Amino acid sequence: MIKNISLLAIILIIAIQVVSQNSYYKKENNFTIVFYNVENLFDTINNPDKIDEQFLPDSNKKWYTGRYKKKINDLGKVISSINVNELPELIGLCEVENKAVLKDLISNRFLAKEKYAIVHEESPDARGIDVALLYRENEFKYLNHKIHRIYYDFEPETTTRDILYVKGELKNRGILHVFINHWSSRRDGQDESEPKRIHTANILRSKVDSVLKDNRKAKIVILGDFNDEPTNKSLFEVLNATNDIRLGNNRQLYNLMFDKSINGMGTYNYRGNWNMLDNIIVSQSLLTNKKGYIVSSDGGQIFRKRWMMYDNVKTGQMTPSKTYGGPNYYGGISDHLPVFVILRK
Repeated sequence: MIKNISLLAIILIIAIQVVSQNSYYKKENNFTIVFYNVENLFDTINNPDKIDEQFLPDSNKKWYTGRYKKKINDLGKVISSINVNELPELIGLCEVENKAVLKDLISNRFLAKEKYAIVHEESPDARGIDVALLYRENEFKYLNHKIHRIYYDFEPETTTRDILYVKGELKNRGILHVFINHWSSRRDGQDESEPKRIHTANILRSKVDSVLKDNRKAKIVILGDFNDEPTNKSLFEVLNATNDIRLGNNRQLYNLMFDKSINGMGTYNYRGNWNMLDNIIVSQSLLTNKKGYIVSSDGGQIFRKRWMMYDNVKTGQMTPSKTYGGPNYYGGISDHLPVFVILRK
């Protein structure tokens, strides 16, 4: 009997804590932004304009409808679990094939309870993957968007993902400028491929400067899989995204994932080493703003739950549970972990 009373007491304490947390959280004072590399979110339909042959039912990967639906469901579960109080207002994505897969994602049972809209353009990327932004229409008023195409003068035959720029209004709390990125990979080697990322960083820097020229206090959020870490030249020097909270001139940006990277954390695991390839970078006004939403300098977070991870019994290390390894189907969610930040008023 005593044991039953003790168990009941514990349950009541937990219930009170949950109610207290939910009552303390006010949706109108919080704004969640997520970025997620979803690892080759392809449909199962052949598109002659894209190199999608690997992701078809009769390919060596055997990418059939059941596997596709499982991935959509898993991604919806991850995104809906990031903030237990409500679904994210903005979701930046990369490695999506087309608008059709985005429509399937927002129609999934985990995300369908909120009305998401889509910003997406087809890029010239050889693999057929793009970046995109999902937004809750009741929390973010879309104003316009542009794509910034990336060309390499030193390698003109190479095509890659665009930078997606979206401008919107934060429900009577000012304008937000969002840039979604997926920079050139390190497949050919970090040093060999670095010029491409530096080139893209210069383009992004010029676009950010244009926004700041119009409004030096502009609220800017830069999301992406940069395939570089916070201390690499492209982000630290060219983009001028640092972890210096003192903040100099208004061109200086702040990387919310910088300190976590220094402490050995990351979003992608390569041969046992964690890399912080997915970053959230903000303009100074989001750190110092006295009106509307603001973010703390340690506000950047990595979302990681055990059910998203692969437990390697040989190494004792847990890594993101990926969908494929070469042609081998593992049934995981993504080889990257999502990052997020909650702006607060």
